[in-house]
Parts: sequence; C-alpha cells; structure tokens
Amino acid sequence: MNCQTQMEAARIGIITPEIEAAAKEEYLAPEELRLLIAAGKAVLPKNIAHRSGRPRAIGSALSTKINVNLGASKDCADFDIELAKVAEAEKFGADAIMDLSTFGDTRAFRRKLSGTCKAALGSVPIYDALVYYDKALEKITSDEWLSIAQMHAEDGMDFMTIHCGMNKATAARFRRNRGRLTNIVSRGGSLMFAWMEMTGKENPFYERFDELLKICRRYDVTLSLGDACRPGSTRDANDATQIEEMITLGELTKIAWEQDVQVMIEGPGHMPLNQIAANVELEKTLCHGAPYYVLGPLVTDIAPGYDHITSAIGGTVAAMNGAAFLCYVTPAEHLRLPNEQDVHDGIIAAKIAAHAADIAKGVPHAADRDDEMSRARQAVDWEKMYSLALDPEKARKMHGESAPECADTCTMCGKFCAMRNMNLILNGEKVMSDD
Repeated sequence: MNCQTQMEAARIGIITPEIEAAAKEEYLAPEELRLLIAAGKAVLPKNIAHRSGRPRAIGSALSTKINVNLGASKDCADFDIELAKVAEAEKFGADAIMDLSTFGDTRAFRRKLSGTCKAALGSVPIYDALVYYDKALEKITSDEWLSIAQMHAEDGMDFMTIHCGMNKATAARFRRNRGRLTNIVSRGGSLMFAWMEMTGKENPFYERFDELLKICRRYDVTLSLGDACRPGSTRDANDATQIEEMITLGELTKIAWEQDVQVMIEGPGHMPLNQIAANVELEKTLCHGAPYYVLGPLVTDIAPGYDHITSAIGGTVAAMNGAAFLCYVTPAEHLRLPNEQDVHDGIIAAKIAAHAADIAKGVPHAADRDDEMSRARQAVDWEKMYSLALDPEKARKMHGESAPECADTCTMCGKFCAMRNMNLILNGEKVMSDD
C-alpha cells in the first residue's frame, strides 16, 4: 500500500525502511518505534523530497536530539559562511539543521541543503515570505502565506515551524495581560501578530489549517507548531498567554493527527529552573504526548555571551523530564548572528545537555561511551580519551599545550596522579619513590 506519511504507514501496521533505520539507531525493535509514531509520541521527519536525509526519530522515549539554527541575514549575507556552519553541525553530529535565513537567495540555499545534508532540515516559512515577496508585511495575502509553506515543502524541508497558535483569541489574551517584561519575543510570532493587527484578519495558518495539513501530508512534512508566545524572560514564564497558546496547539495537534500529519510542539524560551519539569508535564497533558521541542530553556536572563551554558542547564532538566528535541543556543544569543566558533560551542553545549539527560532517563546504551572514557582514564590512555571526547580536537590541544614531566600524567597532578599511582601500586610497583 502506498502511504503518504510515516504516521499513516505506522497506523496501519507498516514498518517503513525509514522506521527500520531509525529504530536501529535507537536500539529499539522496529515495531516499538512504529507504535510510538502511530500514537504521535514520536515523529520521523523525512520529507519525500529530501532524498539525502538520514532518518532519525524524535520522541521522549528515544535519545534526545539536537537542532542547529543558522541562516543569512541582511547584515551577514554570506551563504558560504552558512554552509561552513552546516559542515560544522554535521561534523559534530547535529540531528537537525534549521535554516532561518531572512535575506538573499533563500530558495537556492534550501535546495543546496536538501541535496547534500543528511541531517533533518527545518525552516520557518513566515520569515521567508518577506524575502520572497519583497513587499510590506501588511501587503502579504493569506494565499501567499500558504504558498510560501508549499514552496518550503517542495524544497525538501523535513519539518516546518508554523505559528498557528497565534490566532485572534491568543492575541486578545496578550493585549488583556500586558504585564510581560518582554512582550512577544518569537520572531515569527511577532510578525504574525503584527500582520493580524495591521490587516484585521485571522492568522491564515490557523484559519486555513486544513490546507496547511494537505501540504504537510503530500510531502510528509512534520509540523512543528511554533510557540509564538514563548517567554523571553524568566519573569514571563508560564503566564496565561503562553498556556492559552499551548491549549490551542494541543487542539491543532489532534486535528493534524486525524490527517496522519506528524506533529512536534515548540516550547520555551526563558524559564526558571524550578518551573521546567512542570512545564514539560503540562505540554504532555495539553498536547497529548506529542514530542516537545524546546529552545533552551534559558534559566537566567543575565548571561549574554554565555547563553549556551544557561541553555544547556535548562535543556538538561527539560530533556530528563521528557522533552525530546533541544534547539541549541550559541554564545551569540541576544547579541549577533553566530559565527562558526559560536555554532561549534552551541553544538557542544547542546550535545552535553542531551547526553546528560539520556543518561538520567536510562536511554539504552547512553552511558556506554562514558564507561569507555572511564576505562581510558584509568589506563591513562590519552589517544583513547581523545577519540571518545565530544570535541577530540580541543581535548588533544588542551593536553598538548602544557607538557607534563611524566608522559602518563597531565600538569594538573603530575606524579600525584591517582590513576597513575593506583596502576603502579596494584601492579606491585613503587609509588612516589626516590627513583
């Protein structure tokens, strides 16, 4: 039987080649993954037009995945630099790459990605509408908003962030509760809010959701329901506007599932550490267990230049409590477009967060690499330690920058090294002797 989406196939008992390949990555029986996808508790973003893509499944019962945002802007419009960032993301094992370009030949860039990238590909069509149509925001029509989503599907985007929950009711709630410190901080959400205010019309992605679903179903695009009302400060977390939007996203999720369209839910944003677990549980309830895709959460607002760290702290807590997909944050967050080094640092921070969460929630074989690293440390096997590190080049460079007296130590401990001394004494040799 010819099924249009992975969810449709899973629901009628078919294990597709993509499900089989993704299950192998997770150490799962294909039937287990099929059941998760059929229930909407996992997604397998794989647009039929993205032929180079490697199937990866996303869900709370699976290993935590990470996404890397990149893309050109009017102030930094060099697509060669963006492609270098793509190469860095793939080198360090990003599961997804999301193009957020807002300037230049965005379609050519998307098609380049679709033709070469193995990672899942995502985009935000709302941004691209202003680039492609090259006219004032209020002049864009409802038909044009839908057409830009169609174009991104044709270009091979495996998942698309669509801000469907920013409807007239949500906008009215926001206006009634103007106590936020940071208003609407989602770029796409703020653009749709502004378009609705200027035109007086309903959000076309909400009003014509059935048409959007037809596009997603035709190409098997996973719908990533954007959180237009995510908090942009810890003070604004979990307010009425955010929760109302999440309720709407939960309603839209069930409608999408009726059409066999896969769905992820996007989440915060900035959030105090003690509220993250509850927020994840709320998403599971209101959005019926659909995979949760979180930006951060950033657990403090005062660390510009270090927000890859604030994000990794929040991301670890979110993932260990059930978030499935972490959107990386770079040190440049809130400051500028990230450069290659920022992308590198953001990826490593997100990988640490995802891996730490996987160990905490007992993902099969998650701790194997850690155990190998511990054995290599006990054996003082530097080459093995480098090979197991998330960033082998940095580990090798740092150890090599400071030469120890003894080759089997580092300059932190030298001959006081516990690993070295235990190996010696248990082998019947002397420790700290005069010779």
